[in-house]
Amino acid sequence: MDMSEGPPPPDPEKLLAAWTEWETGENTPGRVMANLKTAGMPELLRVLVEQKQAGES
Repeated sequence: MDMSEGPPPPDPEKLLAAWTEWETGENTPGRVMANLKTAGMPELLRVLVEQKQAGES
């Protein structure tokens, strides 16, 4: 993968899997946070905030 392309897009399936692992207690909070980060949660949240702000203007 060419690193100049930036991170991959958020993966909703991986995000949901990580969330489910937290809800069921399968993983520690630290591991879940790491999984959410690598699955694209920060980018997804940024996009959602931008969309909300664009809709408010």
